[in-house]
Amino acid sequence: MDTTATTLQDLADRYIAAWNETDPAARRRLVDASWAEDARYTDPLVAAEGRDAVDATLGAVQAQFPGLVFRLGGPVDAHHDIARFSWELGPAGGEALVVGFDVLVADAAGRIAQVHGFLDKVPAV
Repeated sequence: MDTTATTLQDLADRYIAAWNETDPAARRRLVDASWAEDARYTDPLVAAEGRDAVDATLGAVQAQFPGLVFRLGGPVDAHHDIARFSWELGPAGGEALVVGFDVLVADAAGRIAQVHGFLDKVPAV
């Protein structure tokens, strides 16, 4: 079994869990446990550097899309310290309103060092 792929699958699962955690204290614990101190998250709408900025980004997205949940859109493809995966945001069990694709890079300690996000489907404004 490829333990790197298994570890990155777990990290991707924890990443999605952090996006879904609506309790601020519990979400911050997930961020602190899963993200490196100097981690960076970048997508077309935001660039966040450090755990505080990542946590604020997660909270802002939850406020913008209340009641919606993130889920993996398919399998996590991983090698070395890199994982790529699609994700969806929508009502539980319903059609996705937002669809994206992320590339996650882990640090030597197995935490998220960087995420490069892409938005494939966004709601019309």
